[in-house]
Amino acid sequence: MRNKVEICGVNTSELKVLKNDEIKELLVKIKDGDEEARQKMISGNLRLVLSVIQKFSSRGENADDLFQVGCVGLIKAIDNFDTSLDVKFSTYGVPMIIGEIRRYLRDNSAIRVSRSMRDNAYRILQVKERYINEFQKEPTVDQIAKELGLKREDVVFSLDAIADPVSLYEPVYSDGGEPITVMDQVRDTKNTDEHWLESIALKEAIKCLGEREKQILALRFYDGKTQMEVASEVGISQAQVSRLEKNAINAVRKNM
Repeated sequence: MRNKVEICGVNTSELKVLKNDEIKELLVKIKDGDEEARQKMISGNLRLVLSVIQKFSSRGENADDLFQVGCVGLIKAIDNFDTSLDVKFSTYGVPMIIGEIRRYLRDNSAIRVSRSMRDNAYRILQVKERYINEFQKEPTVDQIAKELGLKREDVVFSLDAIADPVSLYEPVYSDGGEPITVMDQVRDTKNTDEHWLESIALKEAIKCLGEREKQILALRFYDGKTQMEVASEVGISQAQVSRLEKNAINAVRKNM
């Protein structure tokens, strides 16, 4: 009895676990409108929901509430899963369950975000969900921006405003073996949100400079010219170039 856990009146120690062949068979039947198969698929994947909500255990949220919300994500995953693609159900289901829980936590967060930014964030999430349902993968920031007619930085800022900080080493999913962490899912080391945020911050900082300072930085760091060459082109002394360059760099650092 020590390992018995009650969530929403369900004895989780007695939850069924479906085999891969059973899941594939049920998904085919569900596609044909078999409601009984759908119910079996839901009840047979409740352990998947349970494993996902454990990653949110440190937040102090009610486990019953998270479990119910996770079940909503599970049902969405079942109803939208594309059986024609060679993808394991858990690969598609886990992000859907996590997404539903994060959406619930955002809606109940004590942190207030501006209405316009929140509206943009929900529009972005709707686009992401439609794209995932159609292609079984997440869209890029550029694809979302084009779809909604937003600037790329607006998409990044909106998502960042409603996102919870997550450790790169936080477990995302575990089926009893080595857990999958956020770090394992990182693929692109260049086109990351952090990289783009730094680029945006740099552009905004440079906008605060005077025209001559902008010109000197462009000649020095984009064209690779020496201070003497810059002095000759701009029509001032090398000492003045050095002073203006130093002041400009300090101003950029301060503004960032």
